Amino acid sequence: MIVLVYFWKINLKSLPIAILHMAFDRFTLRGHKEVSFYKSLGTGKGETFTPSDADAKRWGLLVVIPQSEIDAFDSSKLISSWRKIATLEYRGVLQPISSHGMWSKVQPFNENQISNWGGPVAALTRARIKWHMNSKFWSAVPPVTVSLKSTSGLQSAIGIGEAPIGLQGTFSRWESAAALRNFAYQGAAHTKAIQATKDLDWYAEELFARFAIIEEHGGF
Repeated sequence: MIVLVYFWKINLKSLPIAILHMAFDRFTLRGHKEVSFYKSLGTGKGETFTPSDADAKRWGLLVVIPQSEIDAFDSSKLISSWRKIATLEYRGVLQPISSHGMWSKVQPFNENQISNWGGPVAALTRARIKWHMNSKFWSAVPPVTVSLKSTSGLQSAIGIGEAPIGLQGTFSRWESAAALRNFAYQGAAHTKAIQATKDLDWYAEELFARFAIIEEHGGF
């Protein structure tokens, strides 16, 4: 299985169409027999993970699909419809390296994992935050964001979410797995946040996954 990730930038005049996509793409994807997992995503700056972070001009889609179906999905009506309103597109073809945790009560990235990858990598984090822990979570985010953006080897990062509040995550691109590990395990702010996660138990569900970037075009 392969993971396809899309991010589209749009003009605000196309916002109603994007909102309709967010509401109804699930029905198209649910009926696609080759898609084993999917998520329509809103995006944001990833600085505070509050509603003020939201970016109405950028939207995303993640699907898990057999490698043999990539071309067919990429030329589908759903993707073509997004491209009609997009001013910019990022498209990444990813293969899982490792994945820990659950997303909507499933483990979508545990198959077809690759090892000994020496190229660029992507990291995806997502969590369902316990409602009463939102304020504590938000207060912990800014130092981690500052640390992330100043980390050597980071190529780009974006906040992602399935909802404005409570379902939050990040998608980031790194020049190497070593650069990602340095941030995850040696950065003081991130290490402190990991410990707070253990101490405060603010997630109802969480997932962290790393991917080999097999192919990509565009940016975000």
